[in-house]
Amino acid sequence: MEENNKQLAVISLREIAQKVWSNRYSFIWPLSIAFVVASIYIFSLPRFYVADTKLAPEMENSLGKGSLSSIASSLGFDIGEMQTTDAITPLLYPDLMEDNGFITNLFKVNVKSKDGIINTTYYDYLINKQKKPWWSSLFGSKKEKTNNKFIDAYNLSKKDDEVVSIIRNKITLHVNSKSGVISISVQDQDPLICKSMADSVRENLQTYITNYRTNKARTDYEYYKKLTLEAKNEYEKARRRYSSMSDASTNVSLRSVELKLEDMENDMQLKFNAYSSMNSQLQAAKAKIQERTPAFTMLKGASVPIKPAGPKRLFFVAIIVILAFIGTSFWIIRKNISEIFV
Repeated sequence: MEENNKQLAVISLREIAQKVWSNRYSFIWPLSIAFVVASIYIFSLPRFYVADTKLAPEMENSLGKGSLSSIASSLGFDIGEMQTTDAITPLLYPDLMEDNGFITNLFKVNVKSKDGIINTTYYDYLINKQKKPWWSSLFGSKKEKTNNKFIDAYNLSKKDDEVVSIIRNKITLHVNSKSGVISISVQDQDPLICKSMADSVRENLQTYITNYRTNKARTDYEYYKKLTLEAKNEYEKARRRYSSMSDASTNVSLRSVELKLEDMENDMQLKFNAYSSMNSQLQAAKAKIQERTPAFTMLKGASVPIKPAGPKRLFFVAIIVILAFIGTSFWIIRKNISEIFV
């Protein structure tokens, strides 16, 4: 056992420190090169800003539930078990970032830079107006023409698919499973554009949720609207026929004419009842749309960020220099490793 212990190499930290110190001048070039290269790289990367906003359904205490249950109820789910009658639960909202249709809706959003120089669509801004590292010009990067052509979200060109990927990486959407609060964060190079896009994503999300929640109610409304219009037309035709027959038979006292007028009046009344019934259904469907439309409260509005969120230049340079120091130290120790073990 003692022999095995003697065979184990014990590193003397004191001797390592002495060895590193005695070769301290060997660090000058590696650390200098690491500092210069890291500085050139990180200072060439454009700075970016982050704007965030928070959204929640409006609380309704009249539901007779707790505040959190009220939030959950207006979105259509049970906060206790996170179950809902909807096919898409709030926890699935972040997956909207995977849908090309949701992302391409942001292409035509008009954006304006804080200095006022840029005033264009978000699509054109991402392709032609963003700052890029100096080395990107070495690979033939140039401005591309953009147009307002129709874009099929599910049959994208290579260029459009790249833009969709860029936007997808810039947006973070999170739903708190306990409170139901929706947090949206957007990253961009210009602070005002960053804020504008955070607002646009929030508005698009509200529209999507509203359209989804009211989809069946709106379908029912259009259906009853069609039936009501048809019933109204049938009633008006019956009324015109009855009016014409009644006017033409003013001075006629034949029993057959009276019976025909009665039949026409009954038919007109039946058609009026059908029209009235369909109109009631139409108004009920219209009210259902309002009932299913979720109300939102903006807990935190997106503001124009003052300070950039990154890249962390000093931190990056410091990390690279530290790694260079560690690497150089190992290289020095490796050369004299036999002298360090005791």
